[in-house]
Amino acid sequence: MVSSTDRDGRHIIVAKPNHSSTWRANLWALIAIAVPSMGAAIGFTLMGAWPILPLAGAELGALGGALYYVNWKLQYRHVITFDKDSVRIDKGHYAPRRTWTFPRSETSLAITPERHPWDGPSLSVHNKEQRVAVGEFLNRDDAMTLLALLRKQLRTGTHSPDAERQL
Repeated sequence: MVSSTDRDGRHIIVAKPNHSSTWRANLWALIAIAVPSMGAAIGFTLMGAWPILPLAGAELGALGGALYYVNWKLQYRHVITFDKDSVRIDKGHYAPRRTWTFPRSETSLAITPERHPWDGPSLSVHNKEQRVAVGEFLNRDDAMTLLALLRKQLRTGTHSPDAERQL
């Protein structure tokens, strides 16, 4: 998902993975699975099959952990901020973990065409010393949206020749 806003003389582009479900919806799904599972496990435990209870608990714990991990991975985002004089790229999950700042006059966009029709182009923001890939987790439509937004703000400094597509 790609969004952009203009605020206080800055243009901000936020790219983040598509969310199929919220954390709250995941918790409700976990509860909907846990109630009958734990009910059956307690019933079998009362009849003497006690090993079922810890296994059911471990299964629900593993499912909850997997749902949390996927939700955490989907919180990853790239925030690209264009000021009058600089371009700043922040990458992180809930807060920026890595930050790059480039002078606006020396910064350009590198585009590498997709290798498969379903993929989007690879995009990088670079200057003479550094290159930072942006939006590598986006689907094709979102990558094309990000490309259009970046082309409005940056000049295209590098455009790779058409790559051979693999089908």
